[in-house]
Amino acid sequence: MTMQPSIIMGIIFFFLFIAKLVKKKISTKSYQLPPGPNPLPFLGSMIQLLQNKPIFRWIHKLMDDYNSPIICLHLGPSTHVIAVSCPTIACEFLKTQDEVFASRPATISAYLISNNYRATIMSPLGDQWKMMKGIVNDNMLSSWAHKWLQPKRDEEANHLLCYISNQIQKGALVNIRIASQHFCANVIKKLIFGKRFFGEGHEDGGPGVEDIEHISALFTILRYLYGFSISNYFPWLRGRIELDGHDKIMRDAIKIVQKYHDPLIDERIQAWKKGARNEVKDLLDKLITLDNPKLTPEEIKAQILELMIATIDNPSNAVEWVMAEMMKEPLILKRAVQEIDNVVGCNRLVEEYDVPQLNYIKSCIKESFRLHPYAPFNVPHLALKDTIVAGYFIPKGSHVLLSRLGLGRNPNVWNDPMRFDPDRHLGMAGKQVALSDHELRILSFSTGKRGCPGVVLGTTITTMLLARMIQGFKWETPHNEPQVKLIENHDNLLLAEPLIVVAKPRLPQQIYPTI
Repeated sequence: MTMQPSIIMGIIFFFLFIAKLVKKKISTKSYQLPPGPNPLPFLGSMIQLLQNKPIFRWIHKLMDDYNSPIICLHLGPSTHVIAVSCPTIACEFLKTQDEVFASRPATISAYLISNNYRATIMSPLGDQWKMMKGIVNDNMLSSWAHKWLQPKRDEEANHLLCYISNQIQKGALVNIRIASQHFCANVIKKLIFGKRFFGEGHEDGGPGVEDIEHISALFTILRYLYGFSISNYFPWLRGRIELDGHDKIMRDAIKIVQKYHDPLIDERIQAWKKGARNEVKDLLDKLITLDNPKLTPEEIKAQILELMIATIDNPSNAVEWVMAEMMKEPLILKRAVQEIDNVVGCNRLVEEYDVPQLNYIKSCIKESFRLHPYAPFNVPHLALKDTIVAGYFIPKGSHVLLSRLGLGRNPNVWNDPMRFDPDRHLGMAGKQVALSDHELRILSFSTGKRGCPGVVLGTTITTMLLARMIQGFKWETPHNEPQVKLIENHDNLLLAEPLIVVAKPRLPQQIYPTI
């Protein structure tokens, strides 16, 4: 009895499929995983992870111990976490094999912040991510949107000077961390909601209790976002047993933020539905009035929260560290002031159109991104299939972490890497300094499909914050503290103590705006 052609073809395809699997198994077995601790059955290296806090310092110590720019941790029964500190290998992940690593791992923190992956940054590769990425790029962070929203940023740059001037008049010292963090938060709140404060604010122009609570919750979210929570590696624990408290801390912080965001968003949506509002004045209006696609309230709220946390951390941290380095090395401060005086002068305030010419100022910021990043790792990437990187086997489902510390402080890339030296970024005369680095020698805005689309906004916010501070005021250490201590916090990468300094006006009085 002869077999039907369809059956014969089916058998052929079946054996071809089996052959392909066998070949793949043989080819991947010929490669080893990156070096790392020997895992225990089921637990992997979870016990060591729990015993070594902060975890990011333990991971970097492992890279030193193994003398390897790439290591592999087995966490839980099936998750491989790959940490990388070499720019060449980093580029292999995010440039050469960008398509393979363009997704995000599923974690409880990302799920909560993005409201079940409805926004951009934390969503896995797919239609929702593609749709939201297009909306963000075209309507929130495009060149026309940047120009449209400039008056709101200008208003906050003026308000910064008012706030610092009022501290001087009160005879108070200036807390650079508070000034920087709230400036960044005020800018993004103004761009999104059209308002600086959720409450009345303080009479000196500083934040009120509402905004202090709001920004504290945002930084709590950032601290635990993609943290090494046990439930990330044992998903069946979620909603049943919480062993490290991460989930509750994240939920509580998100509730605080939602307490301020959601009523404004819901009220604005109703105002548009009832015709009480008919002019697009800020980013919230823009998101509400989109027609193709029409966003749900849940998508709007998730995207706004993501944009908020993506804006406040790196600029404020970079400027605080720059100011501390300048207090430690006055020559750097002097050169920065001279650049502003040469480009702008002392008879007007530095404006956004001056930013392209402020190359030394931007070099100081870039050096801070290199040496003093806010977070030790980038947002993790997820391997969509088995592959080979740098001669090592990277299994499907691996979480890939690029080390901001390892890249920025790599002695094979940077000469004297622990020295704050803005000159290393100046390059050729006349060439503009960019805060991004697509070769991943530093990790500021990343690259590839998951590269940050907010390079222009981030550059503008950070440069204007530092430039206005330097142009507007002379900065000195308090008399009882003659020297700034450049000590990094053990548990994170912030200055161990907030930078608190003396400010004195350096421009004609009529130049300063008033509240």
